[in-house]
Amino acid sequence: MPKFVIEREIPGAGTLSERDLKAASQKSCRTLRELPEVQWLQSYVTGDRLYCVYIAPSEAQIQEHARLSGFPATRVSQVTSIIDPTTAE
Repeated sequence: MPKFVIEREIPGAGTLSERDLKAASQKSCRTLRELPEVQWLQSYVTGDRLYCVYIAPSEAQIQEHARLSGFPATRVSQVTSIIDPTTAE
């Protein structure tokens, strides 16, 4: 199944409290129950953005999660390859 990286522009994301991040995570998980084919792997929080990694059948499913959850999907990119330090070996 395709993997996607979603860039979410959220001003002040890097200053959100643990409580705020927990609430956002809970909201996303509730939405995912409505989209059983979509799986959230992890997210990276930076200054004004979240970078989320999802597995889904299509970009349309990613966009539907964004719509239902209220979290913006500023940019959605399908992963075509994954590399890491072992790739160099």
